[in-house]
Amino acid sequence: MSWSAQETERLLAALTDLRAAVADARLPLDTGDAEAARALARRVREQLDDHLLPRVRQLGAPLLAVVGGSTGAGKSTLVNSLLRAEVSPSGVIRPTTREPVLVHHPDEGAWFAGDRVLPRLARVTRPGPAPTVPGAAPPPPPPPPPTPTPDGAPGPGGALRLVAHGAVPRGLALVDAPDIDSVVEANRRLGEELLGAADLWVFVTTAGRYADAVPWDLLAEAARRRAVVLVVLNRVEPAARAAVTAHLTGMLTERGLDARVVVVPESPVTGGLLPPGAVAELDAWLRGVVGDAQREDVVRRTVHGAVSDLLEAVPRLAATADGQRRHAERLRDAVAAAYGAAAQDVTAATADGTMLRGEVLARWQEYVGTGELLRALEERVGTWRDRITAALRGRPAPERVARAVGDGLVHLVVDAADRAADRAHAAWHADAAGRALLGGLRLSRASADLAERTAAEVRAWQAGVLDLVSTEGAGRRATARYLSFGVNGLGAALMVAIFASTGGLTTAEVGVAGGTALLAQRLLEAVFGDDAVRRLTQVAHDDLTRRVGALLDAEADRFRTLLDAADVRDGERLRAAVARLAVALAEVGDAPARPVQPPVPDAPAPEPPRQEGALRRWWRRLWAP
Repeated sequence: MSWSAQETERLLAALTDLRAAVADARLPLDTGDAEAARALARRVREQLDDHLLPRVRQLGAPLLAVVGGSTGAGKSTLVNSLLRAEVSPSGVIRPTTREPVLVHHPDEGAWFAGDRVLPRLARVTRPGPAPTVPGAAPPPPPPPPPTPTPDGAPGPGGALRLVAHGAVPRGLALVDAPDIDSVVEANRRLGEELLGAADLWVFVTTAGRYADAVPWDLLAEAARRRAVVLVVLNRVEPAARAAVTAHLTGMLTERGLDARVVVVPESPVTGGLLPPGAVAELDAWLRGVVGDAQREDVVRRTVHGAVSDLLEAVPRLAATADGQRRHAERLRDAVAAAYGAAAQDVTAATADGTMLRGEVLARWQEYVGTGELLRALEERVGTWRDRITAALRGRPAPERVARAVGDGLVHLVVDAADRAADRAHAAWHADAAGRALLGGLRLSRASADLAERTAAEVRAWQAGVLDLVSTEGAGRRATARYLSFGVNGLGAALMVAIFASTGGLTTAEVGVAGGTALLAQRLLEAVFGDDAVRRLTQVAHDDLTRRVGALLDAEADRFRTLLDAADVRDGERLRAAVARLAVALAEVGDAPARPVQPPVPDAPAPEPPRQEGALRRWWRRLWAP
């Protein structure tokens, strides 16, 4: 039963959606399964582009029979012998088939002139040779394939040579593919691509090589896709025909591959062609397969098998994409942990007394002194405010304190960023995917301009502290005291009060720094009151924490940007596309249950051995180590 137009349209839409989803499924991280998944994604795209999409768009197009096989199996000679003309060059130089040759009926060239199939290959048209006349000299070989050019013109293996020939049955095109075990990698790759684009696989092997591993790897793929396969056993000694055919058929059955075996007997080659009788069975099979009923079965079976193969393969891509997304999140978490720890270090250092060491402590002591003012703290509450006021007169300007605080904060932030960069870089470098993303970038230290950016942020923060002091002091009745200390003096005191805890100080520093920090606290309370000082301290510290967090976040962005650029995505879109394709495939029904077996005439009677010892030679070749 043929597919309806609506069923075909829905299947085509589902395949197109899957093609877009696979193209969108980027697998940029070098995880353990990434390379295999990328190869699988490439195979899926090629299967869709080269075979499924063109075939479903144009169900009436000629069947594409790809003749593939091992080096020296005689593929080109078979194709030429079927057509009784040299349409594909053959010879002793390996690899012989340097570019694929597609032979079609002259009335059906339009199907292949465009990029309907194998869109990556340029088209090179050659006129078809005349049939070979018995006894006449062989026709001259076709022109050599085009050589590569710098501007990307077709070169060996980069073009599909189209040959029109009247001996090709209507509804069928033959492709002589490069060797699947070619010494040239590009030829092997192209041969696999062509087999993926085929409606029919005509697989050529010989009596001495049919058990080789490479052909069976591709035949296993054909079994998985339920492709229509014809295995041609070429150059078989007549005496060994029955034994070899039985053994090969058993191997096919054992591996779950429904394929017909056609035998081409060992025959003399005249003018580059085998005798017509040697290829009669193969010719009859190919002509029979383009009959209306058989042709529809081939199309349904190959499309159904190829789509079923995609329904198994694409979920594996989706699982790999999910794994890549999880891996990317682990790399992102490593960066977040490193810079989160750096932010916590800065927050702790600005709250545990660490900032009251060194230059900040010296400048604060220089500003307020340590003698009279500290002794004033021991006097009764009613008199110490006046003593502070008197003691501050004539002291150095408080800007030195602010400058020392600023320098200390810059060093603190840059040191924390250096440690975070080192931790994040080490975590990524220990991971293959992270190491590839780094690509040699020197991210193990903070940015070169971080100190400058931090200094600007600290100055902005200090300006904000002065604004807090100015706003809080406006309109108070204690204006005289406020003016005696000044905005800068009270701002310096507030900065010191923020770092008031002595948790991070050494024993020698606790007494002095603790006393001076307490002095700053008392000075501020004298002007603004207890509640206001607590609020001002909290607001100023929160603002500092926010600014430092933004600086460190920008540093972490150096790593996160690499992940964002990689654009790692999960497999949700792939799974959705697979679900839609499964529904569309179910609507068009099952593929034919039995293999396609067009009727063929009885094989010609085997020719007698041409010389003594043929059977013995065959057994020796078969069982030789």
